[in-house]
Amino acid sequence: MRAAPTILHLDMDAFFAAAEQASKPSLRGKPVVVGGLGPRGVVATASYEARRFGVHSAMPMGQARRLAPHAAYLVPRFAFYRAISGQVMELLGRLSPLVEPLSLDEAFVDLEAGGLADDSASARAVGERLRAEILATTGLTGSVGLAGSKMLAKIASEEAKPDGLVLFEPGTERALLAPRSVRIIPGVGPATGDHLRRAGITTVADVVEAGEDELVRILGRSHGASLYRMALGHDGRPVVAERDAKSVSVEDTFDIDLHDRTRIRLEVERLAERCVERLRRSGHSGRTIVLKVRRYDFSTLTRSETLRGPTDDPLVVREAAERLLELVDTTGGVRLLGVGVSGLADYTQEDLFAQAEAEAGAEAEAEAEAEVGARAEAGGAEGEGGGRPLASPTAAAPPTATETATRRWAPGNDVRHAVLGAGWVQGSGLGRVTVRFEEPGSTAPGRVRTFSVDDPELEPADPLPLVPGGATGAEPAARAHARGAAS
Repeated sequence: MRAAPTILHLDMDAFFAAAEQASKPSLRGKPVVVGGLGPRGVVATASYEARRFGVHSAMPMGQARRLAPHAAYLVPRFAFYRAISGQVMELLGRLSPLVEPLSLDEAFVDLEAGGLADDSASARAVGERLRAEILATTGLTGSVGLAGSKMLAKIASEEAKPDGLVLFEPGTERALLAPRSVRIIPGVGPATGDHLRRAGITTVADVVEAGEDELVRILGRSHGASLYRMALGHDGRPVVAERDAKSVSVEDTFDIDLHDRTRIRLEVERLAERCVERLRRSGHSGRTIVLKVRRYDFSTLTRSETLRGPTDDPLVVREAAERLLELVDTTGGVRLLGVGVSGLADYTQEDLFAQAEAEAGAEAEAEAEAEVGARAEAGGAEGEGGGRPLASPTAAAPPTATETATRRWAPGNDVRHAVLGAGWVQGSGLGRVTVRFEEPGSTAPGRVRTFSVDDPELEPADPLPLVPGGATGAEPAARAHARGAAS
C-alpha cells in the first residue's frame, strides 16, 4: 500500500453508447443500446438513459428490447471506438511511463512513476486535468478514481460515475471496505460469492471477522489467503505497462444453427482469415491453433493443434483449423464457431510445406479466397475490440444480391450521399434504407430520408471525428492501438 493516492484508474462513461450519442445529435439524451442485433446478440454497452430501464452489458438483446422497446439499437463501430481509445491512451501516456490498459475504455496509471503526484492534492489536480483534457480531445467524459492501490482506485472510479472523480485517502481502506459486498473484492465472482454467502459471509467486514484460517478452509490456501489480504485493504499489485498478449481469437454466434457441413467449413475458413488479420495487426505469430465449437445443446468443444514453429501464414492456420474441424461431431447443429492462435511469438518460422502447397494450388486458393471474401463482405457486425466479437446476423443459405446490399446498411453505420452529405443508417429492410443526415457538430437533429438499397448516390463512409481535427476509425491511431485489444 502507498502512503499517497498515486494510482489512478480511468473508466470512460458508457463508452460505446456515449460515442454513438456524441456522433449522432438526434440520440443525445435518449436511450441507446450497442451490440449484436441478431436474435442471439448481446448488449455491449447501454447508455445511462437505457440503464434506467434495466438494460445492462452482456444482457441478451431480445431481453433488452423488451425492457426498452423505444431505445435506439445500433451495431458496434469498433474501428471508431479504437480510434477514440487511442487518443485517450495517448493522454494517459503523457502522465506516466506506467499505463496498464485493461480494455479500450479503461486503464490504470502510476502517477508516482510519472513524477506528477506525491500527495492527495497533486494527485487530485492531475485527475481533474486529465478529465478536462479527455473532454476537450474526444468530446466524451471519463470517471477517475485515485487511491493507494489498484483495487481501491477501481472502486473509487466506479463511485465517481458518471463524469466524476473520487479520491480515497490511504489509511481509510478498512473503513471504506467494511460495509461493502464481498463481491467488490477482485477475484470474487458469482460462484465464490455464493459459496461465501452460504457460510454467512456477505460483506467485507464479515471476511475480516471470519479470519484467514476460516477463509482458507472454505476456499483453499491461495484463494482464501488472498481474499483476506484484500479485505484488509492490502493490495500490492503494481501497474504493469505492457501486458503481453497470450492469444488472438475471433468467433461468431449464428442466428440460425448451422447444419450443413460445407457451410460450417466455409465459416471456419472465414474465421481463420480474420484471426490471421488480427494476429498480424498485433505484430505476432503463433504455434498453437485452437478451434472452438458450441453445439445446438450449448455444449462447447475445443480442439487444438501445435505446429512445428510460430506462423502467421493464413493457409497454415486455415488448414490446421480445418483438420481440427474433422475431429468434431457437428450433428444436430452448431450455434457458435471460433478460431484462435496461442503460443504467441514476435517472429515467424516459415512453413516450407505450406508454401510449396500454396504455390502448387494458387488458382484453387484464389477461388476459395474470393468466395470467403464475398461471404465476409455480406456478414453483419463483427467484434474487434477487447477480443470477443458480438453476435452477427447470419443466414442459412448464401445471400442474394438484395440481401447483400441490405446487410451493408446496418443500423448506426456511417454513410455519405453525393448530394445530401454525411449521415447514418437508422434502419433498412424491404429493399430500402432510411438515413438521418447529421454530423457530430450539428446543433439539432438532422432530417431523415429513405432510399433504395442500391441507390448509386449512397455509399458507406468512414466515421467523422467527434471533435474537429480528432481521429476517426479510418486513421492510423486505431491501428496503432489495435495491439492492446489482441490479448
